[in-house]
Amino acid sequence: MTNDYFSNLAGKLGFPESKGLIAILEHLITPEQAMIASNLPGTPEEVATNTGIDEAKVKQHLEDMFDKGVVFPRGDMEKREKYRFARDIIQFHDATQANGKLNPASERKLFDLWHEFCRQEMYPFMAMFVQNLPQPMNKVIPAYKAIKDLDDVQPWENFREIINAQDKLAVVPCSCRYRTTAVEEHCNYTRETDEWKCLQFGRGAEYAIARGSGREITREEALEIADKIEEQGLVHMGNYDDSMNLNTSCQCCQDCCEIFVSMTQNDVELSKVYAPNRFKAEIDPEECTGCEICIDYCQFNAIDLDDNDIARVDYQNCYGCGICVVKCSTGAASLKPQN
Repeated sequence: MTNDYFSNLAGKLGFPESKGLIAILEHLITPEQAMIASNLPGTPEEVATNTGIDEAKVKQHLEDMFDKGVVFPRGDMEKREKYRFARDIIQFHDATQANGKLNPASERKLFDLWHEFCRQEMYPFMAMFVQNLPQPMNKVIPAYKAIKDLDDVQPWENFREIINAQDKLAVVPCSCRYRTTAVEEHCNYTRETDEWKCLQFGRGAEYAIARGSGREITREEALEIADKIEEQGLVHMGNYDDSMNLNTSCQCCQDCCEIFVSMTQNDVELSKVYAPNRFKAEIDPEECTGCEICIDYCQFNAIDLDDNDIARVDYQNCYGCGICVVKCSTGAASLKPQN
């Protein structure tokens, strides 16, 4: 009977037969908590009635699972009067690992379980899933330093404007880079344990603050983090529809990020999940020294050297992230609008 509850929860996340996901659930929660989570959505009173577990005990279990990223409040984030189980595997992946209260070293067992499940099941699943999406999930937002001097830049193309438009901001550790750090497959671009970089806005920020998985930050702090993100070569991600209202802005790299890695390891075009913006990188051959820094930092493998050792851009692969512009020391790289 106990395994039925864990299997039920794994099924809700799309993996009913997965031993790997069940192992993660069994690591995170107790059998009694699995029974409670299986009876969500509901209030503590409703769950107590359905399970026969004392309401006070149900509340304690729900709070523990909320803390671990397994269940989520509906409605008021502070009062937490009603809960639901994780919406999908991505939310479950991110919430259970993007937690500043976790220590990647001491919690290695959890991250090991996740890493194995991702490689064996989640990454192939995501690669297959995006094939039938009607549109990409996210759009690349250009680095501010790459577009700050351009005319006619729209607010949703300016990461600083997006930050300034938010009422509530928080920062949490990146779930993917916490995991790769824990399993000692370290990111080539940044150290997430030194400084968190996953930015949360609106309700996403409220969740991180209420749960204690992240910390509230000011706009000034968010802008400082954004500058460091660009200097380290990470890519801002936003909504596909250019909306300024987003809960999370991931700062992605091809080393670690679940979406990037899912696509590249399974030979799926990144365009299935990421949309380029309207900018493209250009290289001034008179200014380029062939130092290859732009090649090292291009997350989309859109730059190489020509026969004269001058950087050139593959426009088909360029998503307009602008990191090459930020990293170019001679001013040879620039972003240009394509309309």
